[in-house]
Amino acid sequence: MSSSSKQDGSALGQNSAPPLSEVIAVSLKVGLLSFGGPAAQISVMHKEFVENRKWLSEDRFLHALNYCMLLPGPEAQQLATYCGWLCARTIGGLIAGLLFILPGAFAMAVVSFVYAAYGDTDVIVSVFYGVKAGVLAIVLQALLKIGGKALKSRLAWTICGLSFVALFLFSIPFPLVIIAAAVSGLIFGTPPGSIPAEEGAQSESTSLLSTLRTVVVGLLIWMAPPMMAALVLAPDNVLLEVAEFFSVLAVVSFGGAYALLSYMAQVAVETKAWLSAGEMLDGLGLAETTPGPLILVTQFVGFLGGWRDPGAFSPLTGGLLAAAMTTWVTFAPSFLFVLAGAPWMERLRGNRVLANALSAITAAVAGTILNLAVWFAINVLFTDTSTVRFGALEVIWPDLATIDPVLAGIAVLAIAMVFVGGRGMASVLAVTASLGFLARNFLG
Repeated sequence: MSSSSKQDGSALGQNSAPPLSEVIAVSLKVGLLSFGGPAAQISVMHKEFVENRKWLSEDRFLHALNYCMLLPGPEAQQLATYCGWLCARTIGGLIAGLLFILPGAFAMAVVSFVYAAYGDTDVIVSVFYGVKAGVLAIVLQALLKIGGKALKSRLAWTICGLSFVALFLFSIPFPLVIIAAAVSGLIFGTPPGSIPAEEGAQSESTSLLSTLRTVVVGLLIWMAPPMMAALVLAPDNVLLEVAEFFSVLAVVSFGGAYALLSYMAQVAVETKAWLSAGEMLDGLGLAETTPGPLILVTQFVGFLGGWRDPGAFSPLTGGLLAAAMTTWVTFAPSFLFVLAGAPWMERLRGNRVLANALSAITAAVAGTILNLAVWFAINVLFTDTSTVRFGALEVIWPDLATIDPVLAGIAVLAIAMVFVGGRGMASVLAVTASLGFLARNFLG
């Protein structure tokens, strides 16, 4: 995919562009530590790109996050791509986005094979058992840091609180929450005027021609594997079915993986018969415990479809090809959206009207992260949960008697390591993973 010409490290403001080797190393670290869903993944990127390396300012990071929240697809992967683009333009965006995906994609390929061939992933699950407790501490840290930066006015606090209530208590679709926040920012935000120079837009060289070139090249790259499969394989091959279904899903996937699960499960289980409903839940559990975005559950679905209907290939080859096709068509649009749109978003950074809308979206994002944190904590710490309904209210509620005391204890330790000991993510995840593995295998 192409980018606008003659763009250098100016997006970094006062900081010079980092060496590409460092961008690669940091992007790989982010990918390896990307456990726990978007809240934790955003926290990892914030710590690496903003706090530790100071490659991006807080304002630049939140501006990128706001844009990614507006896009269909996995917002954390898009944010990684945007951060990489800010550091090293097109090559940086491609590297950061790919390295965010690849560790999780590799892990999902391994667990999918083990699941399909042996039906037993206990060893793999036990490795990641304690990681979930460590992720809770990371999510809490992200909530406090991003919230502290984003919630600087009464309007922001109000939008954050209402967003949490809308998502957690009323299950209002995520896109509607974001749209409502943006409209609130436009109506009640700061009156139009100039933005201080240090917050305004940096000079960005972009044009409709360069954007059109990016879009055309991106579309060709996105569609190349499906077109090759169409030329080589039979029309009813599972690779083509996977490419068609998940290509459509990729461009309508607003609100994250959970917003799509019911539709995806219905088609994959009932219409396509790639897997059973129980296997769909198992795949979701595996995606939650391995690194990478939760939407990688689609790779598990594709693998089982290819494993069971490999055509002229062996089951393993058919499964891996279908998994690769699924991941390709799912994530390629996200690269296109960011590489085509980021130059324009940077050019518009000094626009007060847009700034009001995006600041309100930032506040809504804080409410979204709070919702994810509460949801994640309930599902990690308690074995059984139920959905309680009171009219329009719909609340997930844990069975308090089913709390996992081991994970709760590990979570408390992780929180102490982060907030008292000041330990980094790698140390926290290593300790919690080790404790979880020992507890799962030696404490029954």
